[in-house]
Amino acid sequence: MKVVYMGTPDFAVGALESIIKAGHEVSAVVTQPDRAKGRSKELQMCPVKECALKYNIPVFQPERIKKPEAVEELKKYPADIYVVAAFGQILSQEILDIPKFGCVNIHASLLPEYRGAAPIQRVILDGKEKTGVTIMQMDKGLDTGDILMQEEIEISSEETGGSLFDKLALLGAEMIVKALPLIEKGELTPVKQDDSKSSYAAMFSKEDGWIEWSGSAVTVERQVRGCSPWPSAYSSVGAKNLKIWKSCLSEVPAEDMKRAGDDLLPGTVIISGKDKMFVMCGDAPLEILEVQLEGKKRMPVKDFLLGYHIDTGTRLGR
Repeated sequence: MKVVYMGTPDFAVGALESIIKAGHEVSAVVTQPDRAKGRSKELQMCPVKECALKYNIPVFQPERIKKPEAVEELKKYPADIYVVAAFGQILSQEILDIPKFGCVNIHASLLPEYRGAAPIQRVILDGKEKTGVTIMQMDKGLDTGDILMQEEIEISSEETGGSLFDKLALLGAEMIVKALPLIEKGELTPVKQDDSKSSYAAMFSKEDGWIEWSGSAVTVERQVRGCSPWPSAYSSVGAKNLKIWKSCLSEVPAEDMKRAGDDLLPGTVIISGKDKMFVMCGDAPLEILEVQLEGKKRMPVKDFLLGYHIDTGTRLGR
């Protein structure tokens, strides 16, 4: 098939490469404009553009894909189908109607659950046991189109946003190359989504990583995993931010709990021995395993406690 591919971040790279290697003709890649990043403010290409250039595929980077001039540019690239994966812009009905087989989206959730921009992190925060990838026939709504193909995977108890991202990107890449010939032959039956079972996964921001220690230990532990690697779960100690990279649900030794006293406020640190640190949450302590103090390297708690003096009773957070 002739394909126009639309995508921007790392998640979309594997699917593009799979489509190319499966022998489909990618006539163009549509992605977001280069953005200034870092202190230097130099323009940087997104991962999908880098991939397209590696394969000498024409790249189109409209600021707004819905503008008439952008639509006219799109029409110049021959395509039987548009494949979309984390592109970052909403397509108009006019665009959806251009290719013969319409537009299909690779979405990282089991639709209709977790429509929206951040389904990978949200399933971890919500404590779901499974998620997956949906190949969807796009319509003018936000992830509301008919389901063409869907596969699920289990979410492990140690899953992070980063590890789940990688698994779903790989699954999406495998699924799209299975789906394209079936779409061309008319062998996939569209299934309408049940809107009554839908949920929305709002875009993540840095503020989503701020830990409210008044929440349950289970909730905070999920936040630590879901926010890794970005925006990372974080709190503060003194005047400095403290990223929490890894934690686990475990009990504080009885003697340390007794020494800490009763009625501990959320955010209170409990030191156990010389190498263990717990933080009181709304219902129970959470063991902290790996941290990164502002301006320092990421390190195990044992190493952190060797270089930074912190006492039982210290409170994290504002």
